[in-house]
Amino acid sequence: MKKVNLAEKFSLITEHWRPKVVGELNGQEVKLVKFQGEFPWHLHENEDEMFMAVRGNFRIEFRDKTVELSEGEFIVVPRGVEHRPVAEAEVEVLLFEPANLKNTGNVTDEKFTAPVGDKI
Repeated sequence: MKKVNLAEKFSLITEHWRPKVVGELNGQEVKLVKFQGEFPWHLHENEDEMFMAVRGNFRIEFRDKTVELSEGEFIVVPRGVEHRPVAEAEVEVLLFEPANLKNTGNVTDEKFTAPVGDKI
């Protein structure tokens, strides 16, 4: 059992859109990631995802609406729902999702698809 200092872990992240695992529980992973710009539209057929704004603001776009997230707010995106995160300025985000989940879901993108299970 180790405590995790979010500021310390975020300081180790140098790339956008590359989630890093910082904890695991019950088949789920706690990940940290920095966003900036637009992520590709995608969905996860069998998995829900939680996005929490730790520092900065961003939005999750859906085909029928947009949800703005500020520091301390989170959203759970249900499985099968197409979405894309967008951040005008760099934002630090905590993700909670099933272990070994590919960040781009049903899409493979050379620029955005990140290695699975990358830990810091």
